[in-house]
Amino acid sequence: MAFQRPAYLASPTLPVVHLPRMGLARWLLLLLVCFVSCSHSDLAPKYRFLKQATDAPPVSYYDYIVVGGGTAGCPLAATLSQKFQVLLLERGDSPYGNKNITNLASFADTLADNSPTSASQRFVSEDGVINARARVLGGGSCLNAGFYTRASPDYVRKAGWDGQLVNQSYRWVEQLVAFQPPMLQWQSAVRDGLLEAGVTPYNGFTYDHIYGTKVGGTIFDRNGERHTAADLLEYADPQRLTVLLHATTARILWRTQEGSGRPKARGVLYRDARGRFRSAYLREGGELIVSAGAMGSPQLLMLSGVGPRAALEKLGIRVVVEQPMVGQGMSDNPMNAIFVPSPSPVEISLIQVVGITRLGSYIEAASGQLFASTSGGGGSPPPKNFGMFSPQTGQLSTVPPKQRTPEAINRAVRAMNSLDQGAFRGGFILEKIYGPLSTGHLELRSRNPDENPSVTFNYFKEPLDLRRCVEGIKVIEKVIDSKAFAPFRYPYISTEALLNMTVNFPVNLRPKHDNDSISLAQYCKDTVMTIWHYHGGCQVGRVVDKDYRVLGVDALRVIDGSTFNYSPGTNPQATVMMLGRYMGVKILNEGLQAKKKD
Repeated sequence: MAFQRPAYLASPTLPVVHLPRMGLARWLLLLLVCFVSCSHSDLAPKYRFLKQATDAPPVSYYDYIVVGGGTAGCPLAATLSQKFQVLLLERGDSPYGNKNITNLASFADTLADNSPTSASQRFVSEDGVINARARVLGGGSCLNAGFYTRASPDYVRKAGWDGQLVNQSYRWVEQLVAFQPPMLQWQSAVRDGLLEAGVTPYNGFTYDHIYGTKVGGTIFDRNGERHTAADLLEYADPQRLTVLLHATTARILWRTQEGSGRPKARGVLYRDARGRFRSAYLREGGELIVSAGAMGSPQLLMLSGVGPRAALEKLGIRVVVEQPMVGQGMSDNPMNAIFVPSPSPVEISLIQVVGITRLGSYIEAASGQLFASTSGGGGSPPPKNFGMFSPQTGQLSTVPPKQRTPEAINRAVRAMNSLDQGAFRGGFILEKIYGPLSTGHLELRSRNPDENPSVTFNYFKEPLDLRRCVEGIKVIEKVIDSKAFAPFRYPYISTEALLNMTVNFPVNLRPKHDNDSISLAQYCKDTVMTIWHYHGGCQVGRVVDKDYRVLGVDALRVIDGSTFNYSPGTNPQATVMMLGRYMGVKILNEGLQAKKKD
């Protein structure tokens, strides 16, 4: 179903504002931001099973307990509830009624909010790259740019999945949360520019992962409203599912099986919003499934005594099973972007077009325009928050840690607010590396489940990853220089000048190089960002088996992106949601087969 073109984009009275003369530093503050408001509905599904953890009984019993109501956890719990009594524990709040989540225009605002109760929990990797993890029902699908695309058939084969069930599971997801995006002027120019740059053939609109240029799906509907993994709970049996919000799982509870001495998960200890602890236990034959994401799942295993012995004992955690590979193999797909200021008005768009190259990199783009009417009338200052690329981000990257005071940040905010309205026009074209060879690790900082663990991704440690980035930037340069893209760039600003502008933007906390003309390889290192596709930490064959059972213990699985060796497709959310449904069906079928044997 295609979008209808928003009325504000069809207006014949859009002003043409020429590029203002301002310093490069001021221009660089505009990267990746500025979207106008879209229509929004506060109507939320009336889920009878959605409750606050403060209302839960002190002790409860279920067939399945799923920790993490995210991109995998929601479809998994919904599927299991068709046959079993299921508890889904989510440490965050509901996304419904939160305009920052639902509204496409507020994408950056969600990431900018780093309050203790926000849907986005910021963390900075040891590499100095600012990142975010979800803290909300629906997980990362509530925070991301919305692009929806399947994994390639080759990825499915290598994962050992049943192709027919995979396709059925994708379709199950797509019926509720996937849509065809609009193709307006700016995104169309990027599409045609990719084709001019040789990223062929053109594959049209498709969810499939195919070499060439395509228009992918989106989880934003025709009104610009986000649909998330939480919407998949609509498939649940409301009589068999309980979802508890603000329920932070502290650790897994174990019992030792007689005879074998093998540990078996028997439940979880979790904390409600008032700090009171409660217990949930498994019924006979039940399972605990951790779906807390690439940060949360290895963190919970280690907090529960499954992980590297030395690291656990250092924090006084009793070792249940020594598992040295928990937290290893952490990887993030590095992203680098070039900001392109536009002389012409541009539509508001997140990721819609993708160029899938044979070089090992993917090319995507987004655009935005801030109109004065969205901030209170002519001359009103722009919003203060611009997602991860905010004045606060810039402040953090240029000032020593001990000098990062509220006063210094306020000065940066005032500088942002003084920018001319005409500056907020343009977009960015980005490339990300597929299947980076560079990997890192995750470690606990403390025994507090609310505290972010320490994570290192080792961006560009492997030379091939850096070469792929350079080739991706070269493709972006060709797109910018293409005839198709000419209406959306200033002819007197060269691609080299755009690179020099962007390289000085404080997108991360890594040291910068002040050369007038740096190499593309150095540009990749200096401007590396996340595209929120981090994965690993509980990988198949290292921490879990092919059925996602944790090695060395019983009645425990991990089902989410932490099990991936490579991030699937150009963007993983479709496959993570599919995996939740896929494994839910597999587990249901296992139960039916067990009954037949009995």
